Amino acid sequence: MRSLHLIGLVASGIVLVACSQKTQTEASTAGDHAAVAADHAGAATASAANDAAANAAAATDEAARRTSAAAGKAARKADAAADAAARTN
Repeated sequence: MRSLHLIGLVASGIVLVACSQKTQTEASTAGDHAAVAADHAGAATASAANDAAANAAAATDEAARRTSAAAGKAARKADAAADAAARTN
């Protein structure tokens, strides 16, 4: 009876060690997966920031182009008004 009890304790110890190793392996794997996910999130964030910067630059260029066009149109209208005023005098 005592031998069976001792064998049971040894077997339980082996199972606990095996479970512990399995748990450690799974925890390590989960940590590795979390690190990969963090790397991917960082890359996605950097990509989104680059896209946002490119979009902002394009919007700034378009705003400058439209402002220049509007200024040119206003200058032409001012010239036309000055010419009309000069003809009426």
